[in-house]
Amino acid sequence: MSARFQELDWQPTPMGEISLRRRRDPSSGEDVYEVKLGDEYLMSSLFTEGEVELTRLGLAELAEGLLDVVVGGLGLGYTARTALDDPRVRSLVVVDALPQVIDWHRRGLVPLGTGLATDPRCRLVRGDFFAMVTGGTADGSGVPGEAGSAEDAAAGVDATPRGLDPDHPGRRFHAILLDVDHSPRHVLHPSHAALYGVAGLTALADLLHPGGVFALWSNDPPDEAFGAVLAQVFTDTAAHVVDFDNPLQGGTAANTVYVARRRRD
Repeated sequence: MSARFQELDWQPTPMGEISLRRRRDPSSGEDVYEVKLGDEYLMSSLFTEGEVELTRLGLAELAEGLLDVVVGGLGLGYTARTALDDPRVRSLVVVDALPQVIDWHRRGLVPLGTGLATDPRCRLVRGDFFAMVTGGTADGSGVPGEAGSAEDAAAGVDATPRGLDPDHPGRRFHAILLDVDHSPRHVLHPSHAALYGVAGLTALADLLHPGGVFALWSNDPPDEAFGAVLAQVFTDTAAHVVDFDNPLQGGTAANTVYVARRRRD
């Protein structure tokens, strides 16, 4: 059992100071892992139902057969772990903008890290998911980001500004599962906002096989305006409300998982 509270890592990033903390939950006696960006809580191992349901609901829409999947946002790894637990998944690319988060998994600082980092089906890729979708910056201007820098190469990090698989530009996937921003309206960085418009979602749909699925986690209730935009690009769209216990505040809380299918060509 760990000490009551430990800060396992703290590092500056272009988005602010990020920290990984482990504390002992007084009610259960279990270790709880938390990630903060600046003063804002990004995620906690106390609340993983939304991340798990993101994968479950997204992959449930796909027929039997081998699947190639992308997860945008590594976090504590619950979305990726649920994907690898599906026996249909033959390959998984997990894209995260912060090398610090990838490093936590490779060093085994988080409970699921070693299993993800050593699974031969799984690749952890450093990159800006939003810019990689459009082949440049997230606003589609085509200006490459920092991916592919000498620092990345020296660290053995896979990164590229074009496509979601650095080794195969333009590769298509059966499912893209995204959990980075709080919601389409509450983004972590202004450059992310363009993805949630028609042009950004169209670029994302081009990276799916016909009939492939895009699923998105949101901390907000279902947003009718965003749902209407989603329906302009995809077919069979739905917003699923995921309820879960909230031991900190009591009662229940809820996330939203949007699921949309690319039209069959």
